[in-house]
Amino acid sequence: MTTWEELGLNRLVDGDRDAPVLVLSNALGGTAEMWRPQLAALTEHYLVVRYDQRGHGGSPVLPGPYSVQDLAGDVLALLDHLEVSSASFAGASLGGVIGLWLGAHAPERIDALTVCGTSAWLDRRDAELDRARAARENGTNELVAPTVERWFTPYFRERHAEEVASYAAMIAGTDDEAYAWCCEVLAHADLRGALSSISAPTLVISGAEDPATPPEHGAAIADGIGGNARLEVVDHAAHLANVERAAEVNALLLADRSTWSR
Repeated sequence: MTTWEELGLNRLVDGDRDAPVLVLSNALGGTAEMWRPQLAALTEHYLVVRYDQRGHGGSPVLPGPYSVQDLAGDVLALLDHLEVSSASFAGASLGGVIGLWLGAHAPERIDALTVCGTSAWLDRRDAELDRARAARENGTNELVAPTVERWFTPYFRERHAEEVASYAAMIAGTDDEAYAWCCEVLAHADLRGALSSISAPTLVISGAEDPATPPEHGAAIADGIGGNARLEVVDHAAHLANVERAAEVNALLLADRSTWSR
């Protein structure tokens, strides 16, 4: 497996070095900074490790195309680099798909799993392939407006314009080809058959107003995993519930899961 040093991806580490490790994985078009609303709360309990997906934020564009296994391998390389045998993991959107793969195929490395705004399989594959084509032909800047509309409710966009602008800059700053390859990961990933293999206590968070991965997608994940999974629907939130409703999501992330078992 390619080492973290060979990958050269960007990572950020915050918190007590002796605390349990929690890895945070960003959405397509986002960066590690999309988890900033969680940092203060999570670093009281965890050593929080954030990283940028390939071609996002401070990470280089690696040769593609990519698969979900490739992107999950980046996380395993990160854990090896940190000399951590296992960790908790939380992923949003694309990051959540990566988390589902890890939970199913590398269960010994995942102590607890959270997926936010995630689907195990998208029934709108053509839309993802269209986005990939648009990124290649017109650049990610052309995808900013429709993406921001999916990520945030109208209420949030109107009242937090400066914050929304920072997320728009993340999208526009994502490499066109890397964005397209990651769209294709989402288009082709199908983890429905792997959900029952996930043994870690799993929190599934869905925004009640998420147009991309609505709550029924989250319910399908929780049902597929079984008794060690819980679905929480966050009101007044679209795709990035961790940003719109940070306090609620932080409380969910820190909730006790010791009784979650099959």
